[in-house]
Amino acid sequence: MQTSLISAVLNTPAGREADAILRSCVHCGFCTATCPTYQLLGDELDGPRGRIYLIKQMLEGRPVTRETQVHLDRCLSCRACETTCPSGVRYGRLADIGRGIAERQIHRPWTERVYRRLLRAVIPHAARFGTLLRIGQALRPVLPTALRAKVPARQETGAWPAPRHARRMLVLAGCAQSSATPKTNAAATRVLDRLGISLLVAPTAGCCGALSQHLNAEDEALDFMRRNIDAWWPYIEAGSEAIVMTASGCGVLVKDYGALLQHDPHYAAKAARVSALTRDLAEVLAGEYLAGLRVSANKRRIAFHAPCTLQHGQQLPGVVEDLLTKLGFELTEVRDDHLCCGSAGSYSLLQPELARQLRDGKLDTLQAGKPELIATANVGCQLHLATGSDVPVLHWIELLDCED
Repeated sequence: MQTSLISAVLNTPAGREADAILRSCVHCGFCTATCPTYQLLGDELDGPRGRIYLIKQMLEGRPVTRETQVHLDRCLSCRACETTCPSGVRYGRLADIGRGIAERQIHRPWTERVYRRLLRAVIPHAARFGTLLRIGQALRPVLPTALRAKVPARQETGAWPAPRHARRMLVLAGCAQSSATPKTNAAATRVLDRLGISLLVAPTAGCCGALSQHLNAEDEALDFMRRNIDAWWPYIEAGSEAIVMTASGCGVLVKDYGALLQHDPHYAAKAARVSALTRDLAEVLAGEYLAGLRVSANKRRIAFHAPCTLQHGQQLPGVVEDLLTKLGFELTEVRDDHLCCGSAGSYSLLQPELARQLRDGKLDTLQAGKPELIATANVGCQLHLATGSDVPVLHWIELLDCED
């Protein structure tokens, strides 16, 4: 694609990066076939190719309108288009750059500004989010049915094994996950303990920065990244083998710390090291000898939902499915498993109607095989799917947290 970006854009690192991405696009349109919003809305501007044109026009100095922002907001950042693209266009990064510039040039309605600011003020902060969630859980029995479905029931996590092994890895506690689905990390700690690995939590680590990144608060996102790097660094220097991500949405961003902080002279090298050490939980288990991991599978029939951040973002399709199959679970066939469930970070909160349609379509395919349980690999997908599912939805590691 030919470009003529204005000098004010080309004179910035992000502008030069965007220019290179735009030039790699060959207009083929293969991406539209796998774009969930294009399939729902049928509008070229609600597909990757149309959004690329909108971003290109903006970077070339054309007027930026509210309509431009609306179409960019509707993008899920699922990156299914990247998996499909024969030219390797880094659409996800281009969308981040484009939305950030649009955010600075377009004045949002005040209601949107307030709502987005409230999300940033609560969800990434575990203590604040946890307090509000506990209030909601206490009131859950008397809440209207529709609202009750959005408040996850309180989970009993069980005991966390104390660190006792020579092999040690870090695990990100996260923000919403630590309160909404705390059983995930507890289960991961117990499973890895049985494999001779102790998981450690750095107390001052917190939100990975994804929510701020989704909401175009780039500086705030970078601050979250730097805080985590500072929290993890002493453990890395002490020999931690890896930084384990039990939420694929966090994993895809932490693996990108090195790229996002490459121009920061104080953090570039450390960020690259953190990204190199980051592993999704499935990657860790896939690299271990699992013969001694006796699991009560009993041929349980499971539908697995592969989050976009796992299969498209981290490019790890089939890893969890292979693990579950080897351990004796029966996996149902899931049609169109490349499509997003509609969670997409903050998307289900900002675009509820589109998110609901995507969720319902995904649940139709997941439940078609009549599974006992639906398993996934990301807290956002787990919570979103559970609001409309007829069967329980859990993180896949919980299936392994039960010995024969």
